[in-house]
Amino acid sequence: MAAGLFLSRWARLEASGAVTERAKARSVILIFNCGAPSHLDLWDMKPEAPTTVRGPFRPMATTVPGLQISELMPNLARHARKLAVLRTVHHSHGQHNSGMYWSIVGRPYRIDSTLINPSRADLPSVGTLVGWLAQRDGYSGSIPPYVITPHPHCDSTAYITPGQFGGCLGSRFDPLVVNADPNQPSFRVSGLGMSQGLTAERLEGRCRLLDEMDRPLPVEQDELQVHRSKALQLVTSESARRAFDLSREPASVRDRYGRHTWGQSHLLARRLVEAGVRFVTTVNGPSIVWDTHSDNFKALKDRLVPPMERAFAALLDDLEQRGLLESTLVVWMGDFGRTPIINGQAGRDHWPACYTVVLAGGGIRGGQVVGVSDATASYPKDRPLTPADVHATIFAALGYDPHDISYVSAEGRPTPLSEGTPIRELL
Repeated sequence: MAAGLFLSRWARLEASGAVTERAKARSVILIFNCGAPSHLDLWDMKPEAPTTVRGPFRPMATTVPGLQISELMPNLARHARKLAVLRTVHHSHGQHNSGMYWSIVGRPYRIDSTLINPSRADLPSVGTLVGWLAQRDGYSGSIPPYVITPHPHCDSTAYITPGQFGGCLGSRFDPLVVNADPNQPSFRVSGLGMSQGLTAERLEGRCRLLDEMDRPLPVEQDELQVHRSKALQLVTSESARRAFDLSREPASVRDRYGRHTWGQSHLLARRLVEAGVRFVTTVNGPSIVWDTHSDNFKALKDRLVPPMERAFAALLDDLEQRGLLESTLVVWMGDFGRTPIINGQAGRDHWPACYTVVLAGGGIRGGQVVGVSDATASYPKDRPLTPADVHATIFAALGYDPHDISYVSAEGRPTPLSEGTPIRELL
């Protein structure tokens, strides 16, 4: 029955041109750069622009003729045939948390502000929705289908980005947030595995006692029971413990990703995908570390780009070598871009009017640029795209019609997965 529904949905997508036989993704890894990296200094360089715009970095050739990226990213340059570079993504929220919300939810937040926090009225992010779809379709893994590592999107720990949790779908669709550094020797996910001295027999006895105390279970405690069940799965699952155990990886593999938080989070993302998790967000933070209002060029060269691009390239290599790249869609994005004009502190400020998103794997056609920005990468010149279009492409690559499937918002309105249009050049 489930297979028949899937094939019917797939046929509709093919008939509409939203997907082709290349749309074969099973899982998604989102690399999110909190604080917003500069598109002009990485993916959409303008060497002919005035010095007040172009900055000190030079474009370098890649394995795709005509596709150039920053000299700061030599490891990614050799992967260019896998990459689809979208240079005209735009929205209109210029503050971090609302910008991150629009980027991961595909719709604007009610106000443009950083001083906001999640609520159960939030529309769900693309990761939340992929987890929701997985559970709807019978996902039964011991690890929740949506995981965030190492920490959630945020602007400081006081202001956590809305949308990345269950939102209006309910807390049962919250992601598992690792909230620990995978690069630490003592890395351990809280609640994973039984406490010292607790045996399987004692745990079983406790569960029986809780069941007796909860009967009959009030309707309002239904979500409590769901969380208890999820926690029990994590505590007792050997496969979950193995997936999070990075010590099982050869030292050479861990070294290739980089012995830092971002590198080991990317490696963890690969392990989680291997374990069947459907959506993993690896946050290149902490907090808004890419917010380069001053010393943009020094920060990019010395501190930010080397670990990011090394981990990204290692992930693509590893997925390909393991035969997982064709079934794993990798998406690289941030809140927005940075201002074309360099400010007086050698920095770039917030700029949502035009920025770059990069996709690879998952059946996506790589080796291409979609969209052309104007002479200073300030605005889209040709083929403007929105975060919603990126999300629609993700859903289509997974085999879901982004317009045909809906959830119910906090106001009770049926809401499609995405209001965007799948990017046909990629599928």
